[in-house]
Parts: sequence; C-alpha cells; structure tokens
Amino acid sequence: MLEEFKGDLHVHTCLSPCGDFSMLPALIIMKAKERDLDIIGICDHNSTENVMAVKKVGTMEGVTVIGGIEITSQEEVHILALFDDDADLQRIQNIVYEHLPGVNDEDAFGEQLIVDEKDEILGFNERLLIGATTLFLEQVVDIIHQLGGIAIAAHVDRDAFSVIGQLGFIPEGLDVDGLEISPRNSVEDIRVKFPQVNDYPLVSFSDAHYLEDIGKRATSFLIEKPSIEELNKAFREVEGRKILGM
Repeated sequence: MLEEFKGDLHVHTCLSPCGDFSMLPALIIMKAKERDLDIIGICDHNSTENVMAVKKVGTMEGVTVIGGIEITSQEEVHILALFDDDADLQRIQNIVYEHLPGVNDEDAFGEQLIVDEKDEILGFNERLLIGATTLFLEQVVDIIHQLGGIAIAAHVDRDAFSVIGQLGFIPEGLDVDGLEISPRNSVEDIRVKFPQVNDYPLVSFSDAHYLEDIGKRATSFLIEKPSIEELNKAFREVEGRKILGM
C-alpha cells in the first residue's frame, strides 16, 4: 500500500564546518519529530562520519534516517548522494577521501565534530571538508549510481556551489535523478527563471545547518516505505510512486 511520507533529505550535522554545534544526533531527531518529518537525510560536506550516530537515534525514536553525503565536485558543484546500504555509503566515503585534498583550518572554517548517538564528541575530522574534490561532476554522478545511490543536484537556484551557479547551465545529459530547490525560493518561481529545470524531477529540502531550519522546507513522497529503492521509483514516477509536493 502506498503512503505519503514527508522528508527533509538535506540536513547537516556538527561535522560540517558550517554546521552549528547544536546539530547533534539526538537534537536533530527531536527537531525532526517536532516538524512531523517521517524521513531525514544526513548529508554533511564530503563526509559520512556522523551518519550512523543519527541513524541509531532515529531508529529509537521512529524517524527514518537515510545516509548521505554532499559531495563537492572539481567544478565546486554540490551533489547530494543518498544510500540505503551502509556499506555503499562507506565505499563512497572512501572514494571521496581519496580525492579530497587539504587540511582543515579550524580558525578559518570551523571545527568538524565527530559524535556518537549520545551526542558525545569522539574526535575531530582534520580533512578540508569544505573543499572541492578532484572528481568531475559527471564522475561524481556516475559513482553514486554505480554504488546504487540517488544523485540530486543541490540547491540549483543558488549563485554559489550549484550546477547553474558554477557552470551557468545544466550540462546536456547530466544523469542526476533530480534537482533540489533551496528554501529561499518558490519552486514555481525557479521553473520560470530557469526553464531547464523542468526537464528534471524537482524537490526542495532545508539544507539545515541549524536546528531551527530542519523541516523548513520538505518534500512529500507517495511510496510504499521510506527507502532509496522507493524514492527512486518516485523520482521516475513508476508503479504509482511519485513526488507529491513541497
């Protein structure tokens, strides 16, 4: 039976250097419940190291947590990668780290906290997570799909770190599963401003870096259960699955 599930699939934790220190697993899940979210996606910059902690809390509290990562391509385009399988998530983490140069400067960019499900600090990630990988945009998308994930071009309406902002257009044949519109704009306005987005399924998430932003924008899906397989069907509108709205 198909049901409506409300999801915010672009949420950061305190691991992201631009994420607030309050973006801890238990507090994230608490806020997700307050906002009546059925699904959240954890997508820190170029790292997955806090995903499992949030998943553990989500399981205890009845919120489905999908593991993800926000990858920065060589062109400085942000791509959301979402996975069901934790092993695949670890594989893409390894690939990203292999192609991510630089060391974090905490004074310039902020601390990158690795935490557990009890919100206790386990350590600090010393990589330059805010930086760009050496992977080209098309490579990033191909790798995500090879590992069975969903690839979404992040906040395409923004001037910086979006495919349109960085390249000026969406490359013909770019095989992303969907495009994300940021909370700052209405989807209808972006459809008019950038007609090319109408060639793709559109979603909108919060890109939350602060607790109060979680669920500020969410997308509802008509699916059987909250999984990547079902979400993929909704993006492709097969077997009755579909994106309901934002």
